[in-house]
Amino acid sequence: MDFDMGKQAADLRVQLRDLIKAHVPEHFLGAFTDDPADLDTAQRFCRTLAERNMLCLAWPEEFGGGGASVWEQTVVREEMWAHHEPRGAQYMGVNWVGPIIMRHGTQEQQRNHLPPIAAGEVIWCQGFSEPEAGSDLASLRTTARPDGDGWLVSGQKIWTSYATMAQWCFLLARTSRGEKKQQGLTIFLVRMDDPAITVRPIRCMMGPHHLNEVFFDSLRVTQADVLGTVDHGWSIVQDVMSFERVGIARYARCERLLAAAPAVLGERWESLPAELRGRWIRMLAHCRRARLLAYRVVARQSSGRITPGDASAYRIAVTKLDQDSAEVLMDIAAEVRHEDHCAAWFLGEVEDHWRYSQASTVSSGSIEMQRILLSRSMLAAVK
Repeated sequence: MDFDMGKQAADLRVQLRDLIKAHVPEHFLGAFTDDPADLDTAQRFCRTLAERNMLCLAWPEEFGGGGASVWEQTVVREEMWAHHEPRGAQYMGVNWVGPIIMRHGTQEQQRNHLPPIAAGEVIWCQGFSEPEAGSDLASLRTTARPDGDGWLVSGQKIWTSYATMAQWCFLLARTSRGEKKQQGLTIFLVRMDDPAITVRPIRCMMGPHHLNEVFFDSLRVTQADVLGTVDHGWSIVQDVMSFERVGIARYARCERLLAAAPAVLGERWESLPAELRGRWIRMLAHCRRARLLAYRVVARQSSGRITPGDASAYRIAVTKLDQDSAEVLMDIAAEVRHEDHCAAWFLGEVEDHWRYSQASTVSSGSIEMQRILLSRSMLAAVK
């Protein structure tokens, strides 16, 4: 089955590839390496996209976007992820922080936050997971206790990507206790340079900036920092998850690397074991499956008909693809001769893909939790 987005989307894809070729170094493996120049590259590229009104392409024009279709924005997602996300951490603001503020924010919050995101000038981090509340997010312990006309936030977050470089945090805290643990949660938009916030990096094989601990020591927040309604933040969290889980087009990078493998090996491709080439073909089919699942979620999201099960089905398929394709690619890479043309490029990309894929079935909700959500959705449909 093929899915044609039309000539406009095809032309956009060509433009994006030309921009990447012109502005991103050939061996760029993402913004979050030990080399500060890689983050600088990403920040400059964000501004380049913003100047062409391509960073927030599908945002409404009144919020600094291009007013384009969701399918054109999908093309941007695919090309960015296929080429190691040269927007750096900006994808978070573009894909879900901005759209969530459009839906739930006050006019003042929209004026303050949306233009800097659309200009590629601000980095956000997500204050959700905690040591005792990862996939079971509603069990979080970070609290915001009333204090005069505001609250004092105390607690700890963990795994917080980009916390060392972010200017703002999309923070979830408990403001009251209800009959269900999903009740009494509130979203706050807080500045990361407040002295009541401490960030401690966690070194990992994915490189710096990906994992951090964040501590809140009586951080003062006010009503102006609240996104949505106090005690009703869980409905916003569900919106966040539906945007976040489809916002990363993991299948695009898998497909690009798998498609490149025969050319890298050249004449030796045909001498690979039939079993390995069979696995390679299977992964290409799984890329197509994940792509079509993503398109279904995008279509339903744009019409307001998305369910948690839709996003979970896609998430399961694409995170498994990420890991399974990484194993196949590593086996293929073992057959590459280092003196071959393009060997360094291919080996570097495959290794980076493998390292990053190890966390894919845990981040943004574990695959076990996604299966539970999908099962609940299917059972609800039967009733």
